[in-house]
Amino acid sequence: MSAGGPAPVLFLGQEDVARLLSVAACIDVMSDAMAALARGEVHQPLRQIVRPPDAKGLLGLMPAYIGGAQPVYGAKTAGFFPGNSALGLDPHQGCVLLFSGETGALMAVMSASEITGIRTAAMTGLATRLLARPEASRLALIGSGHQAHWQLQAAAAVRPLASVRVAARTLASARAFVAAEQPNYGFAMEAAESVDAAVRDADIVITVTNASEPILRRDWIAPGTHINAVGSSTPSHCEIEPALMGRASLFVDRRESTLNESGDYLNAFRGGLVSPASLLAEIGELVIGRHPGRTGGDEVTLFKSLGMALEDVAAARWLYERAGATGVGTRLQQ
Repeated sequence: MSAGGPAPVLFLGQEDVARLLSVAACIDVMSDAMAALARGEVHQPLRQIVRPPDAKGLLGLMPAYIGGAQPVYGAKTAGFFPGNSALGLDPHQGCVLLFSGETGALMAVMSASEITGIRTAAMTGLATRLLARPEASRLALIGSGHQAHWQLQAAAAVRPLASVRVAARTLASARAFVAAEQPNYGFAMEAAESVDAAVRDADIVITVTNASEPILRRDWIAPGTHINAVGSSTPSHCEIEPALMGRASLFVDRRESTLNESGDYLNAFRGGLVSPASLLAEIGELVIGRHPGRTGGDEVTLFKSLGMALEDVAAARWLYERAGATGVGTRLQQ
């Protein structure tokens, strides 16, 4: 608080967020956030979901506190509306609120859709940087929606990609995605007729779909592959075959969230193929060196991404500092 009253509140819209924060830069932001979680500097309850039976979408409430030298509270209130893609809109809509950890004063209101897309891909990039083989260069991208655009950026930021195969719900969707993205990259991209065809001989696989039944099978995955399972973030959605969950070395963003919210994990758990002990480490434990991550060239590693409030709040804190340094955004008087 200033002597003259409350400080202005920063507002960042989608274009402001995109201008300030790239996927590549956000990978390091997420690395720092996951390290803070591993060190016990974060307090974060499980997300709450409001899901009326007749509604077209759901509303998620995701709060977190990050301690340290500059403590902050934050919360994302965001809706997920799968039908938005057909309307040309991001399925994720909402805002991220940032509060002072010292006084509780409201510091910022930011568009959640751009932050969600960037930080989700950045977490995938971080996991790929930590777990994929250094020479991994063949990417299979399963899904062609809004998130796929950022996921491609993340993979390209951390590994020397030579080729990308894209599979989607329809071949036409995969071809349209390739046509839109190919001019941005020097490596070859192609649309695949099926998930099986896309993942054949891939070093890195990213699933980012809204599937409710498994789309990725154990028998399709080559030794040494790293998988990022991103699309399923509720108990009712599942992208990964239970047998593949049982085969892979499993890494997560947060154990508690995985045990309660991951349809991929819960589906395999009900089949007796995984247990809580199967979750080898949280990504933050790899960042601080508490766990070595990949231990062999033929090991199949899988990062189960759920997304959590910490990621949104850490990105918002970084954006607040960057906006202050550059003058980007709108300042609103309280």
